[in-house]
Amino acid sequence: MKQICNIISKGMAFIVLLTAVGALFWPSTFGVIRTSWISYLLGMVMFGMGLTMNINDFKIIFSRPRDIIIGCIAQFTIMPTLAWCLAKFFELPPELAIGVILVGCCPGGTASNVITYLAGGDLPLSVGFTSISTILAPLLTPLLTWLLAGTYVNVSIWPMFISIINVIIIPIILGLITKYYFKDLSMKIADYLPAFSTIAIALIVAAVVSANSLSLRTSGLLIIFVVICHNLLGYVIGFLLGKILKLAYPKCIAICVEVGMQNSGLACTLANQYFSAMAMAAVPGAIFSVWHNISGALLARFFRKY
Repeated sequence: MKQICNIISKGMAFIVLLTAVGALFWPSTFGVIRTSWISYLLGMVMFGMGLTMNINDFKIIFSRPRDIIIGCIAQFTIMPTLAWCLAKFFELPPELAIGVILVGCCPGGTASNVITYLAGGDLPLSVGFTSISTILAPLLTPLLTWLLAGTYVNVSIWPMFISIINVIIIPIILGLITKYYFKDLSMKIADYLPAFSTIAIALIVAAVVSANSLSLRTSGLLIIFVVICHNLLGYVIGFLLGKILKLAYPKCIAICVEVGMQNSGLACTLANQYFSAMAMAAVPGAIFSVWHNISGALLARFFRKY
């Protein structure tokens, strides 16, 4: 079973891509996965994240405060600003603009830690970035979304704050509590968590893509291009920021990956809950989920080679 889970986790990019293609061309088959399941699936992924965390992930705040502050400022400025600029430059319709902005305003994705490790980056710093940005997300994600997407549609800050607490913070806390009281059990299932997260993300992508397959097949090329630009520009600017600040090379890699890879599952959840009247609002998050796993794997290979 562990070997099967290992294969699944290593093939995350391929599995998510295959699921997206299947949902695009056979929506009736993949449509059995409801968009109403998205928040529960993300909650389970976050619970798994909590099971893998420990107190040392938070001690880094006090041992390396400058690095953490740089990473968090980069996380919540670069991607939101890029999202807004791309939406304006390409004159995206409101539902797609909101979706892109939601992706940009979300915290770093859990996959960034794996990619940082594979790329030879500063893994403890990456884990610290993800942990702190996730904790800050209930406050900063709704606020930034309101600031940047408020011109497109009314943004409910307080309900969005509560939703992020429910689907991100509470599951992580429950994971931490479970690990504390059932340490042996947590250690036994740790090997299976990456595979579980892969399946959950694939199901989220399947739900969103199948629900919007017709629109994607007729006018999806533009939003795919915008999502790719968003992700790649995040990598480049994140890395250049580290260089400008004269950080060590492994730290530059950590910031590069953390900035470029977002918790796009959260973007899908928020779009589904608060902008459901605009069905396409969840699409940028779904596309980002597919693409950043592919680009992340390629980026790790690049850093390892050069």
